[in-house]
Amino acid sequence: MPSRQNFFKSFPFASPILLIAFTLSLSFAQVAFAAEGQKASHPSEGLFLIQIVLLVVSGRLLGELMVRIGQPSIMGQIIAGIILGPSLFGLIFPHAQASLFPSNEGQKSMADAVGQLGILFLLLLAGMETDLGLAKRLRKSAAGVSLTGIVIPFAAGFALGELIPDWLLPDPEKRLVTSLFLGTALSISSVKIVASVVREMDFMRRNIGQLIVASAIIDDTVGWVIIAVTFGLAEKGTVDLTTLATSVLGTLAFMAVSFTVGRRIVFEIIRWTNDNFRSDLPVLSAIIAIMGAMAIITNLIGVHTVLGAFVAGILVGESPILTRQIDVQLRALTTALFMPVFFGLTGLQTDLTVLADPSILLLTAAVVIIASIGKFGGAFAAAKLSGYSMSEALALGCGMNARGSTEVIVATIGLSVGVLDEKLFSVIVAMAVITTMAMPPTLRWALARLPLREEERDRLEREQFESESFLVNFERILLTVDGSQSSRLATWLAAFFAVTRKMPVTVLDVREADGTEPAPETAAPQAKASNGRIAADELRQCATDLLTSTASETDMATEGDIHVTVREKNDKLETMLGDMSGTGHDLLFTGVEPSMGDDGRFSDALQEMTSAFKGTSAIVTARGALPDRPHDLRILLPVSGTERSVRAAEFGLAIAKATNAHCALLLIVEPRQARAIPRISDRGSDDFDVFKTVGAIADYYGVEIEKVVQQGPSPELSILRHARSGKYNLIVLGVSKRASGSLSYGSVADTLLQTADRSCIFIETDLANGTIVPG
Repeated sequence: MPSRQNFFKSFPFASPILLIAFTLSLSFAQVAFAAEGQKASHPSEGLFLIQIVLLVVSGRLLGELMVRIGQPSIMGQIIAGIILGPSLFGLIFPHAQASLFPSNEGQKSMADAVGQLGILFLLLLAGMETDLGLAKRLRKSAAGVSLTGIVIPFAAGFALGELIPDWLLPDPEKRLVTSLFLGTALSISSVKIVASVVREMDFMRRNIGQLIVASAIIDDTVGWVIIAVTFGLAEKGTVDLTTLATSVLGTLAFMAVSFTVGRRIVFEIIRWTNDNFRSDLPVLSAIIAIMGAMAIITNLIGVHTVLGAFVAGILVGESPILTRQIDVQLRALTTALFMPVFFGLTGLQTDLTVLADPSILLLTAAVVIIASIGKFGGAFAAAKLSGYSMSEALALGCGMNARGSTEVIVATIGLSVGVLDEKLFSVIVAMAVITTMAMPPTLRWALARLPLREEERDRLEREQFESESFLVNFERILLTVDGSQSSRLATWLAAFFAVTRKMPVTVLDVREADGTEPAPETAAPQAKASNGRIAADELRQCATDLLTSTASETDMATEGDIHVTVREKNDKLETMLGDMSGTGHDLLFTGVEPSMGDDGRFSDALQEMTSAFKGTSAIVTARGALPDRPHDLRILLPVSGTERSVRAAEFGLAIAKATNAHCALLLIVEPRQARAIPRISDRGSDDFDVFKTVGAIADYYGVEIEKVVQQGPSPELSILRHARSGKYNLIVLGVSKRASGSLSYGSVADTLLQTADRSCIFIETDLANGTIVPG
């Protein structure tokens, strides 16, 4: 990040930004004068477009400036609105500003509508970024920090609202509701600002960074519930037991239904839309509809729509299907349009000239001091009581003292329902700007002084491995079955990954695709498609058994996380697989028989499936008798030191993790290599680097492995010999496609396919899907 001294060198157009903004404003104002003269009695579409473009462009430019000096971009968007509003532009060019942003309701309502949509989209995105898993994991410490940091400034803000003179209130009869809004505005941290600074400092994975973000998540979540209830009271104008009970009970009922039945409904809507629509961005439309429906529900129960949008975002963010793509699409729309317009309009409504009144200036200073000391002191005290060090408590106090978007939205809602006037609104916005701009440098100062503990270093190393894992990027499994033993084994494997990786699974019956035993025409319709449903039922049962046997594992899925969908074959198999690749399926488990063709290579059906599927394919061939239970698997992992074999070993270790299976690592060397390196314990030798690499992966998964070296000129024979002598019943081999007229993965894989008397998994582990290795 460039220093302040080098800022104008690194950002050469920064110095004339304000001049450009004013020039644009004046130019647009001239057009506005003409439009006003032509259509004085009607809202002007041209003026509306000028307003939106000006807010977007000025917000983007000043947002960039803020980012360059280490501040959140929304500060630039708010400041852009302040500059274009009565605080500066209106002070210097009052007629031009009034023409550009007229006060008549018809014209204002056009831009305000975009701003109101901006609130909902901002809360939707905030919900999607909310990591409930992190909040649950640190719930004890984070809840203490958050609740203490809410109660103290809330009480101080409420007391301030009760003490300020009547002439500062828009309606003295609604003092109680105004006090509630002031308490809320002073007490809630902005998780977006907190998370962005912690992420920028590369502290998101540090203990204290996670605690700060988890506390802010709880802060934000509790805050929107408080805001929703307070809004319900504000609309009634008074606080009585009936109104309070209606708002609180309605909010609790909404939250309970949303996080139980609603979670499943949202997932099914997203999955069905993703799998069945072929037009552009259908999931984005579905999410907007979900957000709108939940916002309408909260409006009907008498609380603000922001709560519905926020909860919708949480549920969408927990959906296991296409969450990364959804996040990118929504973030682009929200960041480019809705955020600069909403925060720009907030700045436009802020009149800092009121600070010329000493009493208002004194009130602003009191609000800033109360907000800062209350939030910092509450978080600091909770951290010390929880046993954190002085430096950690300082970091927590600094991190929680950011208001940003949350307080701006609170102030906007209060202004809209008449419990805040322009003076109090401007005071709250000024407080939000000051505390938010103070937070990044103070938090950077505090975080830079935190030492790294030993247990924290170990956890960071484990998380670093996870981020670089071969398996981490897979999102959705496609399981193709035909009712064979290979299908049954493939179903087990899909269940393992559904449980340990929380991946949704789609089951597709391909029995008629390869011409094997089509269901008779006289059979009942449900019998023809029974293989898919049978496999789905077995997958669920296997997953349930695994969950029962691994109940103590905190990183495992729950039964509610196991999502299984059955698809019927209603088109050409090649077409269906290609389409399903485009709907987020990126890992194919295929267990169909026969697996071998007449030429001794993989069958035509497998060639068709692996060619049509655009992700990673795992071909499962069941040989011999399958064990009665998945836990009785014994896994052999042949390795050669290549990246391909290491990735396959990780695949096998993930299976061993799910089943507690015995696992052996087999390194095959030529006789001359074995003579040169007689001992496995010789860890300094390059030939045994693969043992170190895979051993580290095994440590991450918590799997004990047996390390074996065998010599021989024929790897496939060595693999089979050791599999038989060690009674291994599953061989996992990393492969790459060979350039050939039929499906081939090279001589080792082809020989194992032809001669193996035990089950094998051939997993494509190319660095890029679709890579063809010359034969």
